[in-house]
Amino acid sequence: MFSQFKGLTGRGSVLLKRAISTFFHLNARIKQTESEIVQMFSPPDSNSETSTLSLRRIHPKTNNLSIRTLDERFIRILKIFKWGPDAEKALEVLMLKVDHRLVREVLKVDVEISVKIQFFKWASNRKNFEHDATTYMALIYCLNEVGRYGEMWKMIQEMVKGKCLIGPLELSEIVTILGNAKMVNKALSVFYQIKSRKCKPTSRNYNSLILMLMQEGHYKNIYELYNDMTNEGNCFPDTVTYSALIYSFGKLGHDESAIRLLDEMKENGLHPNSRIYNTLLGIFFKMGNVERALGLVEEMKLKGCASNVYTYTELIKGLGKIGRTEEAYGIFLSMLKDGCRPDIVVINSLINIFCKSGRLDNVLKIFEEMCSYKCTPTAITYNMIIKALFESNAPPSEAYSWFEKMKANKVPPSSFTYSILIDGFCKRNRVEKALLLLEEMDEKGFPPCSFAYCSLIDTLGKAKRYEAASELFQEYKENCGDASSRVYSVMIKHFGKCGKFNEALDLFNEMKRVGLSPDVYTYNALLSAMVRVNMIEEAQSLLQTMEESGCKSNIHSHNIILNGLAKTGGPKRAMEMFTKMKTMKLKLDSVSYNIVLGCLSRNGMLEEAAKLMKEMGSNGFEYDLITYSSILEAVGKINEGERTTSF
Repeated sequence: MFSQFKGLTGRGSVLLKRAISTFFHLNARIKQTESEIVQMFSPPDSNSETSTLSLRRIHPKTNNLSIRTLDERFIRILKIFKWGPDAEKALEVLMLKVDHRLVREVLKVDVEISVKIQFFKWASNRKNFEHDATTYMALIYCLNEVGRYGEMWKMIQEMVKGKCLIGPLELSEIVTILGNAKMVNKALSVFYQIKSRKCKPTSRNYNSLILMLMQEGHYKNIYELYNDMTNEGNCFPDTVTYSALIYSFGKLGHDESAIRLLDEMKENGLHPNSRIYNTLLGIFFKMGNVERALGLVEEMKLKGCASNVYTYTELIKGLGKIGRTEEAYGIFLSMLKDGCRPDIVVINSLINIFCKSGRLDNVLKIFEEMCSYKCTPTAITYNMIIKALFESNAPPSEAYSWFEKMKANKVPPSSFTYSILIDGFCKRNRVEKALLLLEEMDEKGFPPCSFAYCSLIDTLGKAKRYEAASELFQEYKENCGDASSRVYSVMIKHFGKCGKFNEALDLFNEMKRVGLSPDVYTYNALLSAMVRVNMIEEAQSLLQTMEESGCKSNIHSHNIILNGLAKTGGPKRAMEMFTKMKTMKLKLDSVSYNIVLGCLSRNGMLEEAAKLMKEMGSNGFEYDLITYSSILEAVGKINEGERTTSF
């Protein structure tokens, strides 16, 4: 069949060049006969001296072309003609045996994924050939690489349900691939399918799945998997397992269980690593067990487990949260002394601690030193400083200058940056500046921020600019897809304050219609509106509805009703509710006492007021200006009554 082409090596080379040209106009698909395809891959004519010499230079000991050369030619035809009859014929001519090695090599070729899939399916139908775990995994890697997750999942299912053996190595790889593709439930499903049909999982397999679950935040499934692992009989938890379990229990709030696991792993002869110690440090600080946390650091030193940047972070954050600012700063200095370079998380934690304790000098010092630590300030860094400046009553211009510095240093402001500035300017009654910032925020493409709108609407309401507040609220509803119950609560409060009870009630009903659940602040706003228009009975009924709907009232809720009764129902009804409040699981505050004292004083009940003042003092409340004003009012009324009687 091939004899007619002998001696036509020149023509063959021309055809070959034309077929693999990189020029578009020459690279177009051309019609070729079967014989021409054969010629492209036929060994050179043995009579050609030049060809023979060339062949001998490549393989001095054989007359067959090397596999490498053949593979290169096959790769070229595969890239040009894709998978089909031409590529099949090339395999036949090259006498390449279709085995697992060949399939793996073809799947490595840089061609379209569809070509690889077609070749894989073609190989499946070959006589005396079946795919094994290595060929399946090769295609699964390819599908994963190009994001064809649906087809990848089908291929995994075919592999699991088929005859090929799957070992622990492939099981770990499949779990990892599915985890990276965010297919967590499918990873769990495949794990149990393979476990029941193919192979017995090893500790490494369980760890792969546990780490995948931890990375995706599926903490509840981890403990179930741990129980399965321990029931296997041949799988024993190692340091990796315990590390993931302790971390997961910490995230779930199962602090005692996490601590017990530390003791368990020690009993099993395992040594905690720095990750485990760091996780437990955070847990102990969260529980308020500072001494145990510090003891854990000493244990780390004794066991030769070096502290790292995460250890110092937990220590600084933990000590800062309980107000031990100096000790937190001391840990930071020790960190520097030990040669451990701080990262941005440590720096931000320390700045946050100094900001909350009002130590702005330290904040600015740390900020200036950041360059020497090779730390670049982030939006979080600037946000904390701007917020601290507003809270320390620094001039608004100083806070705003940090916003300008932030932009000058090419640190993009976040939505929270604008919210802090808007709230800060609102609290300084700089509403127009706050509105300009809201407009700038919108121009920058940030979505409407509930916190910013809350601050502005509340400030406008306090300034009795109710129409402006209402207009801004309407703008918020139109622009915000997910409205916040807090913004509704603020608007309800101000409708109540300006005597627009019906509007307040309509807004309360509207928020329920749009799927928002009223919280305690919403109910309190409507209760205040009711009391202002003397709807005391209705307010008491709403308080009961609030409790029945699962929204827990607070002391402020009851004080609102108490204030209404004190003003309209007289001292008897006020004292009845005050007595009832004492029996409830509510901690009375100075407001509760002052409301009743005011009621007693207005009714000239000086003796009862004096007794209540004594009770107030014995319960640890200090007398304030309101308290004294109430008593002076009562004394004044008695004196006035005595003068009238004498006259």
